[in-house]
Amino acid sequence: MALTFPFAAIVGQDEMTLAIQVVAVDPSIGGVLVLGDRGTGKSTAVRALADLLPPIEVVKGCPYRCDPTQPANACPVCQAKDPKTKTGVQRQPVAVVDLPLGATEDRVVGALDLEKALSQGVKQFSPGLLAQAHRGFLYIDEVNLLDDHLVDLLIDVAASGENLVEREGLSVRHPARFVLVGSGNPEEGELRPQLLDRFGLSVQVRTPQDLALRVEIIKRRDGFDKDPAGFKAHWHKENQKLQKRIVKARERLAQVTVSDDMLMLCARLCQQLGTDGLRAELTLLRATRAFAALQGQLSVQAQHLQSMAPLALRHRLRRNPLDDTDSGARVQRSLQEVLAA
Repeated sequence: MALTFPFAAIVGQDEMTLAIQVVAVDPSIGGVLVLGDRGTGKSTAVRALADLLPPIEVVKGCPYRCDPTQPANACPVCQAKDPKTKTGVQRQPVAVVDLPLGATEDRVVGALDLEKALSQGVKQFSPGLLAQAHRGFLYIDEVNLLDDHLVDLLIDVAASGENLVEREGLSVRHPARFVLVGSGNPEEGELRPQLLDRFGLSVQVRTPQDLALRVEIIKRRDGFDKDPAGFKAHWHKENQKLQKRIVKARERLAQVTVSDDMLMLCARLCQQLGTDGLRAELTLLRATRAFAALQGQLSVQAQHLQSMAPLALRHRLRRNPLDDTDSGARVQRSLQEVLAA
């Protein structure tokens, strides 16, 4: 298995790495969309996400990695087992599953296991990528180029948290709750609004212009390419520090309070920006709370809102043909007006 670039060694894309850490603290935020120039480390950062996530407990032998503490959400395999039988629990790393652009629908949702059907005459379901990503992360590179029928499928599953397969005489429903992470270059095509709305945070990355920073990025990448194992070992302690920070933030998350005044600021900001629905406010609430937990604080403050507002709202703004200002700058401008009021 190929080694991934250490997350702690990534430099020059602070907003992107922050968004990934915040979603790792609270997956209910809804995922991360990373858009920007080619060759800026988008895929590298997402694939390094596995380094930040502590192992999870799963039901031993379950193909869907069910949570043993939540039997009500169990898959058909676990539900069919005798409750008196001890199935056991094991720890597994959190899955970060790649969804290739050329993947077929059968590969994504699952299908009839042809090998068993032909050799044994047994009609059995073979889980797909959505099953593998359950309780983990589903990563789509060049998400803006994804086929429309797969986009429709992902929207349905992301909204329901379940994957329903009705084909080839099979009727299977299994849990598929995952965090959607996408990356792409907006010059190559736009995302459909329905899918865009499913991402909790949106990050824009650009090619660094500071020469010293560019040199440092090149040196680190070159060092990794020459000796991946040695480079990863060198950054192991820093990665462990990041993982511990995220674990502590997860434990602290339930204790973080959000005052009514802060909720009012969130609502006024979203109203002023003209965002549709209430998903923007909910995402902003969860993101600021997770960021406060990551910072080691127990209450959400204005500085947390200032950091998270562009990430949570920039992709939810309606286009204004008379205003060509960057969407992140529009959010910050509105936020300053709301804070000053």
